[in-house]
Amino acid sequence: MNSRNQVQRPRLALFDLDHTLLPLDSDFEWGEFSIRIGWADKQEFGRRNQAFYEDYVAGTLDVHDYVRFATEAVRRHGAQQAASAHERFMDEVIRPAIQPAARNLLRSHHEAGDEIVIITATNEFVTAPIAREFGVSNLIAVQLERDASGWITGEIDGIPSMRDGKVRRMEAWLKERGLGWDDVECTFYSDSVNDVPLLEKVQHPVATNPDARLRALALQKGWRILDLFPQKP
Repeated sequence: MNSRNQVQRPRLALFDLDHTLLPLDSDFEWGEFSIRIGWADKQEFGRRNQAFYEDYVAGTLDVHDYVRFATEAVRRHGAQQAASAHERFMDEVIRPAIQPAARNLLRSHHEAGDEIVIITATNEFVTAPIAREFGVSNLIAVQLERDASGWITGEIDGIPSMRDGKVRRMEAWLKERGLGWDDVECTFYSDSVNDVPLLEKVQHPVATNPDARLRALALQKGWRILDLFPQKP
């Protein structure tokens, strides 16, 4: 009876985005793109963008400071120009970078009947169009606070989906559907040690294109390792 009930549990396939489904960091690349289109100063913005990225890799990023910084140009240019710029970003940066291996992995889970969720520490402005490009309707990203007009303020709305925040946001997503961790069978794909809290929570953690620290941890814990893309230096 227990075995049958376990088989019947809904299956979820959770995916980090940057360096997991994408062979790049969409947040960092949006910043670089902002420089190229003249929305940000090359030297100052580029220096700060690189510093924030290094903090993220090290697991020390202050996500609130970063989101204020990363959305400044978008907020200044307004919704219409921001949407146009993002579509250009999709054409020039994101779509050419998407690799068949990532689409095939998503397709395999879809065909198996799994519900797919992208859960990322990158903000919703950057990631919502990318999730749509992958054909994924469930996106858990850093939510952006909006003012009375509906435009973003630069602050974060709610719990950032980063480190242990991913676990809390995922729990809230499940609760909205009347579910808990014991009610679902979860696989989670991620490249980063920032996602260890959620990797340790699911039944099937997959270190995907893992950084050196996550690769070592996965080997130690016996987690599956999947290299969709060439290994990062």
